[in-house]
Amino acid sequence: MRVLLLNMPWSPIDLPSLALGILKRSVDERVEGATCEVLHANLEFTDWITRRTEFSAEDYEYYALSSYFLGCGDWVFSSALYDDPAWKQAEFTEAMTGRLRAKRMRMTHELHAVVPEFVEQIAQRVADLAPDVVGLTSTFQQNTAALAAARHIKRLAPRIVTVMGGANCDAEQGAAVHRNFPFVDHVVRGEGEEAFPRLLAAVRDGADASVFAGIPGLCHRAGEDSSTANPMPTGPIPPAAILPPDYSGYFERLAGSVARNWVEPKLVVEGARGCWWGEKHHCTFCGLNGSFMQFRSKSPDTFYQEIMDLAERHRVLDMYVVDNILDMRYLSTVLPRIIDSGYDLRMHIEIKANMRRPQLQVLADAGLIYVQPGIESLNSRVLDLMDKGVAGCQNVRMLRDAAETGLSVSWNYLHGFPGETTEDYDPVIRQLPALEHLNPPVDLSARIAIERFSPYFNRPELGFTGLRPEEHYLFTYDLPEEELHDLAYVFQAPERGIGADTVTRLNDAIGEWKKQHTDARLTHTDLGDEIVLVSRRRAFDWATLRLTDPFAVAVFRLLEQPHTPTALHRKATSAAAFADRTAEDVQALLDEWTALGVTFTDAGQYVHIAPASVNQDFLRLDYMRHVHARPTGEPAAEPVAAAPATPAPALS
Repeated sequence: MRVLLLNMPWSPIDLPSLALGILKRSVDERVEGATCEVLHANLEFTDWITRRTEFSAEDYEYYALSSYFLGCGDWVFSSALYDDPAWKQAEFTEAMTGRLRAKRMRMTHELHAVVPEFVEQIAQRVADLAPDVVGLTSTFQQNTAALAAARHIKRLAPRIVTVMGGANCDAEQGAAVHRNFPFVDHVVRGEGEEAFPRLLAAVRDGADASVFAGIPGLCHRAGEDSSTANPMPTGPIPPAAILPPDYSGYFERLAGSVARNWVEPKLVVEGARGCWWGEKHHCTFCGLNGSFMQFRSKSPDTFYQEIMDLAERHRVLDMYVVDNILDMRYLSTVLPRIIDSGYDLRMHIEIKANMRRPQLQVLADAGLIYVQPGIESLNSRVLDLMDKGVAGCQNVRMLRDAAETGLSVSWNYLHGFPGETTEDYDPVIRQLPALEHLNPPVDLSARIAIERFSPYFNRPELGFTGLRPEEHYLFTYDLPEEELHDLAYVFQAPERGIGADTVTRLNDAIGEWKKQHTDARLTHTDLGDEIVLVSRRRAFDWATLRLTDPFAVAVFRLLEQPHTPTALHRKATSAAAFADRTAEDVQALLDEWTALGVTFTDAGQYVHIAPASVNQDFLRLDYMRHVHARPTGEPAAEPVAAAPATPAPALS
């Protein structure tokens, strides 16, 4: 039996497909007499389209990722799905006018007109290879391209069995795909490591309908116009059954593609599935994990060995860890072994925002230079509405500690939660200029999308009712709305939360943050008997701030973690030397430091926002330039204004 796995656009070009890598190994190891190959049609597309248009790496990323909530990538290939280069052009243009720049609108229409030729060529290539089964993966904006390929393959070679799977085929979505597109013979819903090999064995053996009916989650046909969806699996596969991927062919194909000049390839690795936080508190807006939230992870030995094997085999040190959340065991097991391995790995992983600085240092030492902590907001009340389990000051502390340990933070600012108010955003907006030295959000604030599988989708009592598929599904597919409701992942709903004026003010502040971030600085150095802060931020006119009063030094050190003024006073005055200091003394310090942009406050808590300087000697030299012998009784915090002749050093 010959199996061909097809990875259509808009799958990322800098990453091999984890899903197909796992399925290839599953076929090779678990299906007797079967061979399996992967056709990287996403790379084929980059070479094909760059010969015809002025297409760039930025363009590919736009259709693969950036335009997801607009559906531009899926609409591009709808022309191939419906054999019509002019498919719903007027509807698309009307819906996207004002949302797409003119250049992007022209490019999208141009792609829409030419991609049917590409799909025809890929289908002919598959037909010429004459596999017994073609498996197509569909995630994000890959659905219409995969469906179009299946349709044309089936037209050219009816004997080839077509199978679809992936995130766009989970639960109701997969059943809708199978119901509405008869050229798809089977849909594997949920995890495919066990179901796909069982399906292949049944196809190989010419099994009767009862065998297909026994494969959990599978959609199959008893006749040409029928569609049967088996019940979903009762639980996820155990971690021991999650196979390592086989990326044979991807790096070789990339080396011969124009895409090699666009990207630095990365390995995709997987240690865990599900979310241990989501099992207890499912974030209200999150639709990740689909049918199975249960967290399960590979043994530390297994995960470490997979990382090392992939790095050695492919000679690639950049790795994208796809786990929705880090297994905290790995901090004391896998990551120390990576540190000791001698490999200079560079890794990206998702973590929880309440991790402490020593834990972040372990990540940095292990090569995790890029973390995604799921910050989403800096206001505790809004974070409670999300059920995030963190507070605003904890999120700011994460940004500060990441800067201190050298981690780059990828995060989004979200709004539009039922119950949020302008009063939740005003104090954050006022304080954003103080944070310009820390990693800003990757983009401006975005209104939340209602995703399938999220609590907002499943529980209308949380604030969203009357959900309809997002508009782009209407001009992409030729289906009635009730079928689109099952097919769709993103839904439109009445706007909730803050209004346009507050959104504008928030985004203006974030835009300025992003603009100023490269040149902004704030650091501190603890010299024992005093603390020196160095600042260069547009909203503050001081360059050096000296904390010399021992009580101020003690309070600042406590603000390494978020504290209320009451807790600060209790802890600071536990030392006999400070027993006479009052709560008013503490509040006066906090008010002064917040005004100077040294602390951030939210929900009655405060945290300092100055990462420790990593260049102590340089800061001491600057300090000595500014500071001479101090008279007794000088103030605890003395800001030194920036002057053109003696600017503050740019420490990082």
